[in-house]
Amino acid sequence: MGVPMISPSSTNPKVTQVGEYVFRVCFIDPFQGYVMARFAGENLKAKRAAILRDNKSDYSIGLATVFAARLPDFGGTIVANEAYSQGDTDFRSQLTAIKATNPDVIYVPGYYTDVGLIARQARQLGIDAPMLGGGGWESTKLYELGGDALNGHYFSNHYSPEDPRPLVKDFIARFTKRFGNPPDSLAVLGFDAANVAIAAIERAGTTDGRKVRASISETRDFPGVGGTITLDAERNATKPAVVLKIQDGSASFVTSVEP
Repeated sequence: MGVPMISPSSTNPKVTQVGEYVFRVCFIDPFQGYVMARFAGENLKAKRAAILRDNKSDYSIGLATVFAARLPDFGGTIVANEAYSQGDTDFRSQLTAIKATNPDVIYVPGYYTDVGLIARQARQLGIDAPMLGGGGWESTKLYELGGDALNGHYFSNHYSPEDPRPLVKDFIARFTKRFGNPPDSLAVLGFDAANVAIAAIERAGTTDGRKVRASISETRDFPGVGGTITLDAERNATKPAVVLKIQDGSASFVTSVEP
């Protein structure tokens, strides 16, 4: 049909492979796996890492696969690779097996609904290694489910509200005034996607699908709230990720990792 599409938050690599009119403004899952492997090795000096993945989730499997492949590049080794299935509520068997390997970190690339329970059960079993995760952790519900057991754990995400750029501060203020709460990453990415589309239409000087598609593909160094966006030849966004640390019911900025 020749109608361009820009996905705000679809991180699966297959999304833009559907066709040349499909773009995204978020980074892709393999990058998140790389980010946390690098963070584990360089920032936490982890030598021994365990993985606890959801074997029914392409998202979880994808991140776990990349993390395992890239960790050796940063001096680490995978000492355990355990799995669960979405909907499980008892993770003690897998966590007991992981504890026996004495890991420095545990990579849990799942969603907040599982992670909160996993964190509590890990604490109950006396596991004190920090857990690492991805954007699937982001939700206020995570803190309700995990409580204090989440303290000291880390996850990668698309943006940090602590970003000092005026663009970020202005968006947070306007969003909070209108909706009564600060924006999460999905709101930020939606805003960025809309602005990339608007800028492309303005450059093209028309709404003709073919010309707008060409204009979107030329997006370079676009100042997004979720980071500076450059679209590559596969129509994926090349942009940084942030790593956040959980403490006392909130997540704070630790570092930013460039592609």
